[in-house]
Amino acid sequence: MDLIHLRASLYEQAQLSFSRSGGPGGQNVNKVNTKVELRIPLSQLRGLSSAEMESLRQKLTHRLSAQDELIVVSSEERSQQANRLRAFDRAEALIVSAARLPKRRKPTAPTRASQERRLTKKRNRSLIKNNRQARPFPE
Repeated sequence: MDLIHLRASLYEQAQLSFSRSGGPGGQNVNKVNTKVELRIPLSQLRGLSSAEMESLRQKLTHRLSAQDELIVVSSEERSQQANRLRAFDRAEALIVSAARLPKRRKPTAPTRASQERRLTKKRNRSLIKNNRQARPFPE
């Protein structure tokens, strides 16, 4: 993953739209368009390999539009500029975390101690179950 190209393409390809934000804030909320909606077309993102892009599409399915755009909304701050920065930061963090590929698992053999613990537990469990069985009374 190339973060420099990813950041550059985020800022180049992003489509911003603004609207009125909800919640408390007095007259500011009713007059100023501070809510930011950021749309980023995934097909135009640079800096990701094809495997990372596939991982991104799988993990962020619920955030993608029908046009294959990542949608990020920010309305926590009272100023449009602060919400814009927060939306870009959130988009970058989402993309980086979703594009991260899982490490390959290295299969290892169980240790001797773990095998012995398992067998000891099996023997103990077997004894518990055998003790539950009805025994004939001695005459």
